[in-house]
Amino acid sequence: MSVSRLALVWLVLSLLLAASIGASFLPIGPIREDISLAIAAVKALLILWFFMDLRRSEGLDRLALLGTITFLAAMAILTSADYLTRGWLGS
Repeated sequence: MSVSRLALVWLVLSLLLAASIGASFLPIGPIREDISLAIAAVKALLILWFFMDLRRSEGLDRLALLGTITFLAAMAILTSADYLTRGWLGS
């Protein structure tokens, strides 16, 4: 990979860091967390794609990433379901 491409990715990651810091000071209520999570997801994808070379990897590496993302999504869904249904039993 060329140094110019790595420098461009580093610059984009630095800009996303500045956007993440700037978003933390916005008085927009609970949507601020969603914005921060979206920026973090973009940063993680850039790191996976460029610095960990997933774009040139074989199928097993991509399958491991898919399994990891599926597991994290399942944990987030189950945690949200638990949190949202806490008061249903009246206890």
